[in-house]
Amino acid sequence: MLLRPNQPKFRKQRKGKLNRIETKSIDLEFGSIGLKSTGHGRITARQIEAARQTITRHIKRKGRVWIRIFPDVPVSQKPTEIRMGKGKGAVSFWAAKVSPGKILFEIEGVPIKMALKALKSGSMKLPITAKIIQRG
Repeated sequence: MLLRPNQPKFRKQRKGKLNRIETKSIDLEFGSIGLKSTGHGRITARQIEAARQTITRHIKRKGRVWIRIFPDVPVSQKPTEIRMGKGKGAVSFWAAKVSPGKILFEIEGVPIKMALKALKSGSMKLPITAKIIQRG
């Protein structure tokens, strides 16, 4: 099941900028090992779900996985072969804006080697660069 907001206040949004460095969720809060972004970008709900599935498959459904990003930005798209004008297109998918330093995923309760392999394979599913960090 893909992540999306239940009832957004506004149906469509402008694109916005992604030129800041994260200051809020930069430390591990729940798990002992995590995936931290090192680049800017928009991660779609499908990409988050693909990374989550890969991580849980590698840890063999042991331990616990936390997803620290949520796709709350609606991305609209006009259909193909439609002339310009006639307003903004319908919402095509939901995305999460990610800045450098943001924690994406956290894992707890599995051996370090298994967690490293899981997060590495999970980061391959994401369109931005990320690094693996450990507590302490």
